[in-house]
Amino acid sequence: MSEYYLAIDIGASSGRHMLGMIEDGKMKLEEIYRFPNGMEEVDGSLCWNVDALFYEIKEGLKKCKELGKIPSYMGIDTWAVDYVLLDKEDKILGKTYGYRDSRTTGMDTKVYEEISLKHLYKRTGIQKQIFNTIYQLMAVKQQEPQLFEQAENMLMIPDYFNFLLTGVKKTEYTNATTTQLLNPKTNDWDFDLIKRLGYPERIFGEISDPGTIVGDFSKEIEEEVGFSCKVILPATHDTGSAVVAIPTVEDDQLYISSGTWSLMGTELLDADCTLESMQDNFTNEGGYDHRFRYLKNIMGLWMIQSVKKEFEAEYSSRPDGPFQFHQTESRSRDGAARLRKAGRLLRSPRIREEPR
Repeated sequence: MSEYYLAIDIGASSGRHMLGMIEDGKMKLEEIYRFPNGMEEVDGSLCWNVDALFYEIKEGLKKCKELGKIPSYMGIDTWAVDYVLLDKEDKILGKTYGYRDSRTTGMDTKVYEEISLKHLYKRTGIQKQIFNTIYQLMAVKQQEPQLFEQAENMLMIPDYFNFLLTGVKKTEYTNATTTQLLNPKTNDWDFDLIKRLGYPERIFGEISDPGTIVGDFSKEIEEEVGFSCKVILPATHDTGSAVVAIPTVEDDQLYISSGTWSLMGTELLDADCTLESMQDNFTNEGGYDHRFRYLKNIMGLWMIQSVKKEFEAEYSSRPDGPFQFHQTESRSRDGAARLRKAGRLLRSPRIREEPR
């Protein structure tokens, strides 16, 4: 009888449950559940619907039960930088903001009042992106300081889902590095930096490496989905998991990991936190076994995803092909005009990439 392992991979636009097993010495993968994802506007803010995402996680688990393919172990990865703040009763404080929300505008200036960009890069090795957690937390400090007063824990998004499944709080290393608050030499929180910025030190939990066992499903979850299994920490940053899967043991290799963003880079044994690296806009995100994913963000599938949303009313998916035309000729001409406009925008130097 095969032993099954479940990977739940949640990106900015969709999520999927993949079952893995070993048969005849080969790994086989089977997609058993897929669901959409996206930010929602809540009172003028762009937020993640974590309740809906957790519902989908459980629905995929129920599908495993229905198929009679019960995983022994499972792990979850998601996008980076976003988090929840929990109070002393483990309830979410405030909104679960998405990285595209505009509340971080100007927060870089507030951070640089305490530490310069050059010295911040030297300490963390992480490239400046205005949606990095360091700037999101500055937005909390400036705009919603009462949340810091009430917060007992900060969990990155995949860590929060693991907590909901098991009741155990763990903070996984690869995703934590994207906060721009970790020291790449100690592979731990830079508490001196955290204190300097005025963030409450108590919310930053002990760092756990990929491969750490989180725990078994809680009794409540076991009863709901019909089975229990062990939850482990993969590289919970989706790019981190993708890079681990590169089929090579050579150090001198390049990779491209493609999603809403595409990430192009290599792995380093030590972070490159030099001024030259900063000026070339490279980042040193933590990887498996404390390697560093030295990479650049480049245009990914965001444009295609945006065009798909734009044409949702004109086209729909069908089993025998990617799209099915079902509108009038006039709507077609109107859609074609919008597509030509999109093409002009794509060639414009003003176009900006959507964050991962």
